[in-house]
Amino acid sequence: MSNKFLVLAALSVLASCSKIGDNEFVINGTAEGVENGKMAILQVQDEMGVLPKDTVKIENGKFELKGSYPDGPEIAFIMIEGVNNGMVPFIFENGEINIIVDKDTIQKSKIGGTENNEKFQKYNEETSPIFKRMVAFQKANQQKFIDASKSGDMKTVEALREENAVFQKEMDKLSEKFIEQNPNAFLSALLLENFIGRQSLDPKKVKDYFNTLTTDIQKTKSGKRVGEFVKALNSVATIGNNAPDFSAPNPEGKTVSLKESLGKVTIIDFWASWCGPCRAENPNVVALYNEFQAKGLNIIGVSLDKDAAKWKEAIAKDQLTWTHISNLKHWEDPIAKQYGVQSIPATFILDASGKIVAKDLRGAELKAKVAELLAK
Repeated sequence: MSNKFLVLAALSVLASCSKIGDNEFVINGTAEGVENGKMAILQVQDEMGVLPKDTVKIENGKFELKGSYPDGPEIAFIMIEGVNNGMVPFIFENGEINIIVDKDTIQKSKIGGTENNEKFQKYNEETSPIFKRMVAFQKANQQKFIDASKSGDMKTVEALREENAVFQKEMDKLSEKFIEQNPNAFLSALLLENFIGRQSLDPKKVKDYFNTLTTDIQKTKSGKRVGEFVKALNSVATIGNNAPDFSAPNPEGKTVSLKESLGKVTIIDFWASWCGPCRAENPNVVALYNEFQAKGLNIIGVSLDKDAAKWKEAIAKDQLTWTHISNLKHWEDPIAKQYGVQSIPATFILDASGKIVAKDLRGAELKAKVAELLAK
């Protein structure tokens, strides 16, 4: 899954004479250099992506949005019509929120106002230097990574991933520090969600950090999702346990179970047609399957799709020739819940007896584990 957080450059506290109630919000926006009549677009994020919620015209470089938002706090974005270099993220909640949009360099935009946005801005200031170096590295090596992926040069792919991971680890240290120091900040819940999505923090540490969050933060939408992950840590679908059996319809409508799909080695692959990282990883999984299928590797793909046509289209387009099933229930999929899956792609590697021996391996690590198990 991609990072939600764009790094901003500086902290801004704007003065405003707006009068608002306890259950209302006002967004005071500045967008200098943007012509009159252009729209400022408020966008919110749900499980399906970023969706527009409200718009307002910019006049004399200013815009204002007012209302009540009982669903907050949550991550949201301001996008300016005609400005195509990104969106400004902020914490959407009741209260006075101040945003200065830099139309030329969106990462230099500024947010402030509510305590959550002040803390978000401070975090962005601290992580900005690392983020800039990471983006520069990614831009410089993007084509090299694409070419290596297409040609199957996994040595180069893994080397680039490892180099990029150095920057991410620096960011992660600062994120952990922020969570430790700010148990009452909504951003702490967002950062924990991000750790879960990237599977980059020991689940026990996620649990420990979650337990330090204030009750109010735990009760937010993001806090509840982290809480569900923590509860799922007690799931039977853990390394060393036998994989729980399940069944669901395949693309032809026939019910298929895990038990009948077991090979000498079995990979349970949670994915979806709408999941970009899943689709990007599919060529590597196809290569792995083609190399080891005859030796006893089987894969069962569990899709979190809702649209049967898009699911089947993705299977055909990506040439995924192994077993596929789906309940077409998106994140309400009972198998995903049974296995405690909070983000995709997610994989479980089973031995011949059906015991879970590894989770969420990629690339060279996955290939090495499959080869090791097949050699037994």
